[in-house]
Amino acid sequence: MFTGIVEEVGRIQKIVSQKTGEFLLRIECNKMNPHTFKLGESISVNGTCLTVTKRGKTFFETLASLETLSKTNLSDKNAKDFVNLERAMKANGRFGGHIVSGHVDVLGKVVNVINVGKSFEYWFRINKKMNKYIIEKGSITIDGISLTVNKVKENTFSVNIIPHTSENTISNSWVRGSMVNLEFDMIAKYIEKMVKK
Repeated sequence: MFTGIVEEVGRIQKIVSQKTGEFLLRIECNKMNPHTFKLGESISVNGTCLTVTKRGKTFFETLASLETLSKTNLSDKNAKDFVNLERAMKANGRFGGHIVSGHVDVLGKVVNVINVGKSFEYWFRINKKMNKYIIEKGSITIDGISLTVNKVKENTFSVNIIPHTSENTISNSWVRGSMVNLEFDMIAKYIEKMVKK
């Protein structure tokens, strides 16, 4: 379980394509002290829950499965690209964002970026059938960042990125056409399932 509060922006050191089509990712990071990671623990990489398979003093490795590559933007990443990182939340940790599982629901596309004071307003387009999971002032996870939905118009929605978030996440790399990982509020999905019964 994660909270959507990015701990560090890591850099993909290398990507090794496996015979199975899966990707082995080596990711550099320092602030999170990767040498303390336990093999098998979960790390959120751009909002995608992945498993640590190897770790060193300044890096860790993980395997992105075919399912992961088909549902996330990790399939488009290259060596030297940056990614948002977050370790799983401790049971006694502070809950800074919202409940995030690290299971990406769908990809969204950046369709507009508007400068608003010191902040930026980003607009994203999604598949129409996913509209029901997005409400104004509700929570959403974008590339692993816990954010608040500002406005919703048909199959588009907006969020505001303040300078602190821009400086400490990869959100400053989003431009028109960028594809981002989206995870909708888990509570909304559970309520939907209960109502359908």
